[in-house]
Amino acid sequence: MSKLNVEEIKDQSRGLRGKIVPTLLSDATHFAEEEYQLLKFHGSYQQDNRDSRRERRKQKLDKEWIFMVRTKMPAGTMSPGQYLAHDDMADHLGNATLRLTTRQGIQLHGIVKGGLRDTIRAIVDCGLTSWGACGDVVRNTMGPGAPIKDRAHADALRLADDINERFMARTTSYTSIWLDGEQLTLDADQAGEPVEEPIYGKHYLPRKFKIGIAVPPRNDVDVFSQDIGLVAELGGGGEVTGYSIFVGGGFGMSHGKTETYPHLAQPLFSCAPEHAAAACEAIVTVQRDHGDRSDRKHARMKYLVAERGIEWFREQVAARIEFPTKEVTAPEFDGVDDALGWGEQGDGKLFLGVHVPQGRVVDLRDGGRYRSAFRAIVAGLDCPVRVTANANLYLFDIDPADRERVDAILAEHSVVTGEAHSALRQTAHACVSLPTCGLALAESERVFTDLLDRVDTVLDDLDLRDEKILVRMTGCPNGCARPYNADFAFVGRAPAKYAMYVGGSHRGDRLASLEQKVVGFDDIPAAIRAHLEEFVRDRQPGETFSDFWGRTRPDAAAPTPEQFHLEAEDRATA
Repeated sequence: MSKLNVEEIKDQSRGLRGKIVPTLLSDATHFAEEEYQLLKFHGSYQQDNRDSRRERRKQKLDKEWIFMVRTKMPAGTMSPGQYLAHDDMADHLGNATLRLTTRQGIQLHGIVKGGLRDTIRAIVDCGLTSWGACGDVVRNTMGPGAPIKDRAHADALRLADDINERFMARTTSYTSIWLDGEQLTLDADQAGEPVEEPIYGKHYLPRKFKIGIAVPPRNDVDVFSQDIGLVAELGGGGEVTGYSIFVGGGFGMSHGKTETYPHLAQPLFSCAPEHAAAACEAIVTVQRDHGDRSDRKHARMKYLVAERGIEWFREQVAARIEFPTKEVTAPEFDGVDDALGWGEQGDGKLFLGVHVPQGRVVDLRDGGRYRSAFRAIVAGLDCPVRVTANANLYLFDIDPADRERVDAILAEHSVVTGEAHSALRQTAHACVSLPTCGLALAESERVFTDLLDRVDTVLDDLDLRDEKILVRMTGCPNGCARPYNADFAFVGRAPAKYAMYVGGSHRGDRLASLEQKVVGFDDIPAAIRAHLEEFVRDRQPGETFSDFWGRTRPDAAAPTPEQFHLEAEDRATA
């Protein structure tokens, strides 16, 4: 462990350089803690294969060190060449899989230290970057996934690009370490003085920062989970007349520590479209100046908004802007789901939304060969792709004449686009967890398909296959799969044991509450069944499960820190 805290590491990093170069050039199997913290800013997480830990320990071997590299791409959009470049990297540098993320990015897993520089250079060579995909900066800017060619979606995508460019860190450490010259030397370690960061300053932000843009009625970016959520306000002609801005969302917490808790973004103000990016900059600088740098578990902007109050926060932002604002227009969302299957873009072309189980693009031995199918379609049709916040994939700009050809490729590779799945499975998601995440307390991705198979049996028994019900699972309480606003969520506590949360919303606009501190993995389907049987018995005509829960649990909408740490029965008697 490092003797320095993260703020001290950033302070002494010389523009996020640290000693990354000497370690890259050395025979060391991994980076020291100081460099690992800086490596995140460059888009990589240092990991080890936890499946091999015990056996390697017996053999008195070092851990099996590996790296994840994350690509940053606003609104999840990739050209055909960029997608195929990542597919190629998966074979030559990674573990033969691509992982679509809930922030519309792509992760390459299983990279060894010797391949780290080649991976980052390959990402940049295809026109994208890993810079700022991790670290205490504004992360990948999310945008509406569905490839609808109208004025509102075009404006939201433009704004995502503007925000991404505005918040790109300016230090030259990324280019000097990963990109300059064919041969890396220690000269790169000494390259230049750090460039002044006009927004971030020397110490960057207290923690990671997330921004998402939604176009109603689809809340596919889970806008209330973001540090800044922007919702397009639409005029009668379909144009964007303004953006309603929400602040202070975030889901990470620690089990049993009531000072940590999830929080939904709160309404700040509305502004004209041309001022939205500047509004984001003002908000980010408030967090930069006032966020808690003494405790990283308390450093996210959600705590600043929750504890100082939205009025205080609004005053701080107002002092930093020079354009008019007005009250937020309450958005009307119908769900966080993607438009799976075939759809019309509005310009004569088609898009295809494909459900990708847990976002893992891989050729399964006993199922769909997703990697091969996507490669064949993208290469054969030269069509772009877009990653969704549900970790699904859109293929778009497809000529209607090519529809049968695409269907044939999918059938040949046993890939089902998603309409045949239950509505629950279409939006269900699990984080990566074991074996690569160092924070994982329980399995998530590797057991989730089995869990959904069992839950589908419950749905079939109760005739709920087409009912919108949001289920998410994570291996730890940090919330990477955004569990805390789901109808049902299972958050790892220990091997095969999960905290069970119930009562969020398929629209993403309400937080769940802790129902059971511990439920065994094999007991999860029965726990879900008990609530769904009540729903079937007592629901009103046309009522969704989310609305049923809100009607029958009138205190469900009032978030307090205790609701994430105390079971329902304990809260009732407190």
